[in-house]
Amino acid sequence: MTSSKQVALKPGDTVGILGGGQLGRMLALAAARLGLKCHVYAPDPDSPAFDVVQRATCAEYADIEALELFASDVDVITYEFENIPTATAMALQARRPVLPDTSVLGTTQDRLTEKDFVNSLSIGTAGYADIGSVEDLRCAAAALGLPAVLKTRRFGYDGKGQIMIRDGDDLEAVWARLSTRSAILETFVPFEREVSVIAARSATGEVVCYDVTENEHQNHILKISHAPAAIPPALAAQAREVATRIATELKYVGVLGVEMFVVPGENGPSVLVNEIAPRVHNSGHWTLDGASVSQFEQHIRAIAGWPLAQPIRHGDVTMMNLIGDEVLDYGKYLAEPGVTLHLYGKETVRPGRKMGHVTVVKPEE
Repeated sequence: MTSSKQVALKPGDTVGILGGGQLGRMLALAAARLGLKCHVYAPDPDSPAFDVVQRATCAEYADIEALELFASDVDVITYEFENIPTATAMALQARRPVLPDTSVLGTTQDRLTEKDFVNSLSIGTAGYADIGSVEDLRCAAAALGLPAVLKTRRFGYDGKGQIMIRDGDDLEAVWARLSTRSAILETFVPFEREVSVIAARSATGEVVCYDVTENEHQNHILKISHAPAAIPPALAAQAREVATRIATELKYVGVLGVEMFVVPGENGPSVLVNEIAPRVHNSGHWTLDGASVSQFEQHIRAIAGWPLAQPIRHGDVTMMNLIGDEVLDYGKYLAEPGVTLHLYGKETVRPGRKMGHVTVVKPEE
C-alpha cells in the first residue's frame, strides 16, 4: 500500500475522482486551475462531472476490471461522497494512494461508529443508542426520552433514512417504516442554531479551518449558509478546535466538514457534533466566491501533497442552494448585481435535487 506521505504531484499529473456529482465537478475544475488533470469514475452516464474532464469511466463500483484500468491512469485517488463501497476503496488503495484513507470511510459510513469515535475524544454529541430491533427501540426510547430521531446507521443524507419519534407514536410501525436491521436512536437536540466547520489537513499534519458557517435547512436539505456564523468568537474558536481534533485523530488528508449544533448552557453556549462529512461539503460552497481559496482547491492541494493555503474571507458571505425547479429561475440571478450563479449541469430537474447555488459577498463595514 502506498503511503499518503509519498504523494507529491506535479502539474500535469492526474487526480482520480470517485463520484461524478457536483462536488466531483467542482473538484475537477479546481484541479484544472492548478494545472492538474482529472479522471472521473462514476456509474451514472449523466454524471455532471463528466462534462468538465477529458477522461471518464462510466462503470459500476464493483467492476474490478474497470477499477484496475482507472487506477493505472491516475496518480492519486479521492472521492466526492462518503458512500463509496469500502471494498472499492480498498481495492484501489492497493494500487494507488486513496485520500482520505479508506480507514476514514470505516469510521464515517456508520453513524454508530462515528458517534463512538467522537465521544472517545471527549467531544459532545446527542445521546444515542444502537438499535437492531423494535425491542431495542422501545428500551432506548424509554432510556433516552422522546422526542428522538431514528436513523439508519448507513447511507443516509439530506434527511433520507431518518424518522422523528414523538410521544404516542407507534414504535413498531416506525421501525417497520425505516425498513432496516441496523439503526441508531438519537435524542432530539433543542439547538439554537446549526453551524459547520470546513477544515483541511495535509499529510504533514497541518490543519487549516475556514470561518465557522451558519446553516439553515429546508425539508432536511441545506438551503442557506452564512459566513461567518453569528456566534461569539470564543464559541467559534471552540468549533474550529473540535474540527481540528477530529481531523487530527483521523489522520485525515483532504477537506472535511463537521456539522454541529449550538446548544445553550449555564456557562454559555457550546457545540455538539452532529455529523462528520469526509469530503468537501455543501456548506463550504461559499468559499468559491467568498474566500481567497476555495474548499475544492484546498482539497486538491492536500491530496496532491502541496502546501495548504490560509484562506482570507472577502466579506459577509451568503450561499443559497437552488433546489428542484428553483433552478428554472436562473435568469433572474444572472441579472442581479453582486450575485454569482453556479449551475451544476444536471439534465433532470427533480424535487429535492440540488441543481446549483448562488453566492452574495458583501464587504465588511
